[in-house]
Amino acid sequence: MNLPNKLTILRIILVPFVLVFMLPIPSQSPAFAGWNAFIMGYGQIIALVIFIAASLTDLLDGAIARSQNLVTNLGKFLDPIADKMLVISVLIALVQNTRIHALVAIVIIIREFMVTGIRLLASDHGVVIAAGKLGKLKTVTQIIAISLMMVEGLVLMLLEPVVPTLADNLHWVGDGAMLIAVIMTIISGYDYIKRNLHFLHG
Repeated sequence: MNLPNKLTILRIILVPFVLVFMLPIPSQSPAFAGWNAFIMGYGQIIALVIFIAASLTDLLDGAIARSQNLVTNLGKFLDPIADKMLVISVLIALVQNTRIHALVAIVIIIREFMVTGIRLLASDHGVVIAAGKLGKLKTVTQIIAISLMMVEGLVLMLLEPVVPTLADNLHWVGDGAMLIAVIMTIISGYDYIKRNLHFLHG
């Protein structure tokens, strides 16, 4: 297995570690109180660092694969799956943490199901469809939006004593970025379906 594919698999492996530090344990037991308090504070920062590290592997694996001519069908198959696992998992965690509306995650998940369905049809014809430019741009906007939302806790911790009104306005930055990500999700999904519509015939 080449290095780009190993980086892609590493991205998949990092997903549960992001979630461990994002989600408090759903229990009222005093045994978990300390851990849950940690998760809602510094744990979110650790989750952000792991999320960014996982996201960087997406940039690295593609760059290495193209520069060293290591593009493989396995990589074309695994790379978009790894992206989906990372983004969708964290989106659902943000829904559970009441940071975003469930509709945001639903729109993105539906798009991914549709794209995956077409990718499966293409595989029946012996074709492995790599992520296109719009698909990559969509992923980048999603990662930026998620990162901005995940960093809010740290920014508030550091700056709220200095800027008391920050808590009332900071969320607009993440909300705006997520709106752009959702729009790009819809546009890239439409483009993907349009370009590969011929796989639905026959």
